[in-house]
Amino acid sequence: MKKYKLAEGEAKFTDLVWKNEPINSGKLVKLCECELSWKKSTTYTVLKKLCDRGILQNKNAVVTSLIKKDEFYGLKSQQFVEDIFGGSLPKFLTAFIGGKKLSKSQAAELKKLIDDHKES
Repeated sequence: MKKYKLAEGEAKFTDLVWKNEPINSGKLVKLCECELSWKKSTTYTVLKKLCDRGILQNKNAVVTSLIKKDEFYGLKSQQFVEDIFGGSLPKFLTAFIGGKKLSKSQAAELKKLIDDHKES
C-alpha cells in the first residue's frame, strides 16, 4: 500500500483544493493568500510537491485531486491500523472502544458493516 502523508500546511492546502476543485491555479493562489497567508511562491511550491507525490494535478492551470478526500483518509486509516495494531481490526476496535458501552444503534451499525464485508 502506498503511504500518503501530509504535513499540517499540506493538509490545509489539500483541504482547500478538495473543497474548491476544480480550481484555476490563479484563484488557488488568491485563496491560499486569504486562507493561509501564503505567498504565490509558497502555493506553487506546495502544489508542485503534491503533484509530484500523485495527490494533486495541475493541468492547463486547473488544479484537481488525483485522490479524493475520503479515499485519502481511508488509506491513512488502514495504514494506521497496519502500523499500530499489526493490521488487526479487532485490536484496533478494542483500543478505540476502550471499555465504553456501544448504543444499540452503534452495535447494529457495526454488525451490519461486518456482515456486509465478511468473506463468503
